Amino acid sequence: MSGAALGLEIVFVFFLALLILHRYGDFKKQHRLVIVATLLAWYLCFLIVFILPLDVSTTIYNRCKQATNSSPLENNNVTGSYSAAVPVTGKHPCFKPWSYIPDGIMPIFWRVVYWTSQFLTWILLPFMQSYARSGGFSITGKIKTALIENAIYYGTYLLIFGAFLIYVAVNPNLHLEWNQLQTIGIAAANTWGLFLLVLLLGYGLVEIPRSHWNGAKRGYLLMKTYFKAAKLMTEKADAEENLEDIMEEVRKVNESIKYNHPLRKCVDTILKKCPTEYQEKMGRNMDDYEDFDEKHNTYPSEKSLVKLHKQVIYSVQRHRRTQVQWRILLEQAFYLEDVAKNETSATRQFVHTFQPREPENRFIQYFYTPTVEWYWECLLRPWFYRILAVVLAVFSVIVVWSECTFFSTKPVLSLFAVFIQLAERTYNYIYIEIACFLSIFFLSICVYSTVFRIRVFNYYYLASHHQTDAYSLLFSGMLFCRLTPPLCLNFLGLTHMDSTISHQDTQPTAYTSIMGSMKVLSFIADGFYIYYPMLVVILCIATYFSLGTRCLNLLGFQQFMGDNDMTSDLVDEGKELIRREWKERYGNNREDSTRNRNVHTDPKESNYSEISTNRPVSKYTRSNNRTERDRIELLQDAEPLDFNAETFTDDPLESESGRYQPGGRYLSMSRSKIFDDV
Repeated sequence: MSGAALGLEIVFVFFLALLILHRYGDFKKQHRLVIVATLLAWYLCFLIVFILPLDVSTTIYNRCKQATNSSPLENNNVTGSYSAAVPVTGKHPCFKPWSYIPDGIMPIFWRVVYWTSQFLTWILLPFMQSYARSGGFSITGKIKTALIENAIYYGTYLLIFGAFLIYVAVNPNLHLEWNQLQTIGIAAANTWGLFLLVLLLGYGLVEIPRSHWNGAKRGYLLMKTYFKAAKLMTEKADAEENLEDIMEEVRKVNESIKYNHPLRKCVDTILKKCPTEYQEKMGRNMDDYEDFDEKHNTYPSEKSLVKLHKQVIYSVQRHRRTQVQWRILLEQAFYLEDVAKNETSATRQFVHTFQPREPENRFIQYFYTPTVEWYWECLLRPWFYRILAVVLAVFSVIVVWSECTFFSTKPVLSLFAVFIQLAERTYNYIYIEIACFLSIFFLSICVYSTVFRIRVFNYYYLASHHQTDAYSLLFSGMLFCRLTPPLCLNFLGLTHMDSTISHQDTQPTAYTSIMGSMKVLSFIADGFYIYYPMLVVILCIATYFSLGTRCLNLLGFQQFMGDNDMTSDLVDEGKELIRREWKERYGNNREDSTRNRNVHTDPKESNYSEISTNRPVSKYTRSNNRTERDRIELLQDAEPLDFNAETFTDDPLESESGRYQPGGRYLSMSRSKIFDDV
């Protein structure tokens, strides 16, 4: 089976990357080059994580051959175990692992994967980011804009590299060859990646176990959903106002530039990017003929149209994203409320207030019955999340301990190195590969999940349900390509498979061999790579006590904190928004539907997810026709909230409590939002 495992993992990882990208990207609307570039970046990074354990097991087998200097015995058992008698010498035989990769394949494979990912992250993806955000009307115009925006970016690298070459040329004590220059470049890229890696890892090691532990608290999840609803409503309203302002500018441009103007094609291109209802309102104004050369007429320049085109693309995508996220959040809030109500059910059958928007698969309906759903949601799922959180917390402790002690070789203190060395003594390759995969997979989850959750203004945001823009997709590919190589080197250091860490004259892994010897830069190999990862302890402590969240709250960026008054106000506001959303959609029929949950409601009323998100536009100015209820200041105080409660029995849809600022303005609108989860 030599090479079969490598081929299977290559195919599996490709479909895994394609599936994850399909969740965040939109294959139908986004440019194919953006999808292909992002898919390639994600695929290469995931591939490194999955193939590295095979490299480790192959390296251990090759070390065994060198140590015994004997011919290996073929083992075709896929389990990797051996039943042959142990030689008279008492040493274990060097059985070939089932996933053995022939010599010469892995160095070529790693070289192609690594340099392709580096080309993507440092050259191609930054250029494609500028190209995707450009408002140019032609391919040439977009390329020109992208080159201008990246001129400083590329020029800085060339300046640093040129200065370094001059320094080497004038210094007679330095005689660097091409391989050494290549190693210095790799070390510089890995140093930058390791700096960011430790920051993301310190957050993920604490937040992932904590999020699963809090996931077992129904009251906590419901309160956080209300909090998100209040913040999302702010963003949704801001996106609608911004879209109306941009459409007003488009209307003015459309009326000023007639059909015989040279820039009319540019205006038509902008109109195609506008929502359908705005296109129907504006039309093309082809009836009125005006001479565009008249001096008293002022026309926008092509540069201003390029800027307007860019604003239209951004505002339309943001408006669409907030509308979709709002509908999904409503579904989540209604479902969590159903879970809270069903926890006290005597029949132990899960009853939904609303029917699902899409009919479930018959196979799922047959096995996932209302009784099974009740036991899972109300009884088993909380305990499953608690057990999973404990297991993840143990993994996090092991990682933190190993990051602080992996430089010690005598005695070996890194737990990852201890586990691998114990398996290496018996040449249990299956155990070695499983242990390596679980270890590097957990490290990758801690780092990658933070990349998926972090949000910086509205420039970088990975939104699920096909709502991520091209710029964010490409930026995530850049981050993955820069974080994965130092992540793998850090893992090899934790397991003492890196000779730079273990200080042993043994055969290195194929992945380490393409990185070159870090002895060229001893201050990095013996200093930064060893001691900087210890900073993860401080970052974990800061994340555990939510120091970053508290600082953001002090700066005015509302974050979910159970002991904060602003959080309580936003939770009340979100609860009121959910209640008002229900009343606006279904009127007074809610009482009947909650009493008779087993009775199917009218599809026209129950399918709330298909309600049109396009508001009727009578004018192209900002709408101010708020209902009378928005102008009334609710004075009733909400009862204290228990964020640590295991259940939540209050019916939020029947609660009339809500806190608003005078004038009907939501509390969440009083300050701008930058971050969601981080």
